[in-house]
Amino acid sequence: MSRRVVRQSKFRHVFGQPVKADQMYEDIRVSKVTWDSSFCAVNPKFVAIIVESGGGGAFIVLPLAKTGRVDKNYPLVTGHTAPVLDIDWCPHNDNVIASASEDTTVMVWQVPDYVPVRNITDPVVTLEGHSKRVGIISWHPTARNVLLSAGCDNLVILWNVGTGEMLLALEDMHTDLIYNVGWNRNGSLLVTTCKDKKVRVIDPRKQQIVAEKDKPHDGARPIRAIFMADGKIFTTGFSKMSERQLGLWDLKNFEEPIALQEMDTSNGVLLPFYDSDSSIVYLCGKGDSSIRYFEITDEAPYVHYLNTYSSKEPQRGMGFMPKRGLDVSKCEIARFFKLHERKCEPIVMTVPRKSDLFQDDLYPDTPGPEPALEADEWLSGKDAEPILISLRDGYVPVKNRELKVVKKNILDNKPPPGPRRSQSTCDSDFSSALEEVLEQIRVLKETVQAQEKRISDLENKLCQFTNGTD
Repeated sequence: MSRRVVRQSKFRHVFGQPVKADQMYEDIRVSKVTWDSSFCAVNPKFVAIIVESGGGGAFIVLPLAKTGRVDKNYPLVTGHTAPVLDIDWCPHNDNVIASASEDTTVMVWQVPDYVPVRNITDPVVTLEGHSKRVGIISWHPTARNVLLSAGCDNLVILWNVGTGEMLLALEDMHTDLIYNVGWNRNGSLLVTTCKDKKVRVIDPRKQQIVAEKDKPHDGARPIRAIFMADGKIFTTGFSKMSERQLGLWDLKNFEEPIALQEMDTSNGVLLPFYDSDSSIVYLCGKGDSSIRYFEITDEAPYVHYLNTYSSKEPQRGMGFMPKRGLDVSKCEIARFFKLHERKCEPIVMTVPRKSDLFQDDLYPDTPGPEPALEADEWLSGKDAEPILISLRDGYVPVKNRELKVVKKNILDNKPPPGPRRSQSTCDSDFSSALEEVLEQIRVLKETVQAQEKRISDLENKLCQFTNGTD
């Protein structure tokens, strides 16, 4: 009787390969800030990297084709007054990027398709609401202009970038420093990890914790958590013996892990990158020189080790290209942008195939650049899956679309259009409101007159006093 020993998988032979030297980005002074973010963000048009800069925080934005040595005077994006800690490209506009900084602000920038002549210093909008440094930002996957920020004040804020206003603030949910925040596939739930060793699943619109797991990993070092496409949660952390672990959890039974594996002993926090189309998780440790990747399936042991990409140089950070930015003609299923001390090195993950034809099984329809919802629709309770596109003919990035920020005017709070109320009720409401305002004005006038009288009396007394001393 023959027994199948090797598990069948089309991703079993995925291999990683760095690009040639002339396709790297050289002479970039990558930031030395001690913060566990990826320091790099990529989309089909640009690669953005947080860099060292005097007198504030900055990051550099390079068109993907601008490989080779980067001029030391190349324009930066500079507007923050303290180091930048995290950057994230908008999934619905390839020319819009958000940055979070130690200066407690979040800024949203419009990057032109051409190379600017001088530094970009003016953000489209500045979002102020945190009292301490902001270390995490993440765009909503399906709603237009919804941005999440999390700061060291243990506060998570959701913003409408289109109006520059705060939509929601999730207060009193985290008792300590927030390590990471991730959306689920349709943006209806958040998963957060915190220094208090808890993983929380939060419904942001109801402002309530849906599920909570204490100590998914026993170690004291930071935990990371991300949503899988089917709603499960994947975590990375440390055991009591400081061994790095990965875990897979089901929200229906959050007490016990579906899978819990120990990997190795190292200090670097594992940053998980997830490709929902192929159901592969890539783990990149800060300070490591390798990328491990695992396939997540519905059959035991659920998390299947595939392979490890190894190199000599440790990574300072890592960027992960969205699926629509990959080269489908070469069976490329992932592309990483590995940050060294002075350069950025793209690493291509490929499935070996003999045919040059489009591989339907490797490239199912993937989330495209069109939002499924507006910010107001999402806030009112609507959910929608991402709008998918086919990669059969490759993806061509759309031209620069301007981000328009419309600041709401308080005077614009007109009653919503709908069945009009009767004229008499409108008139009575208006007249009562007018009387109230007039009454307040009258009281203020009396207060001002009384204060003026008091000031003149005091001035007279002061004059008498000074005359007497003379």
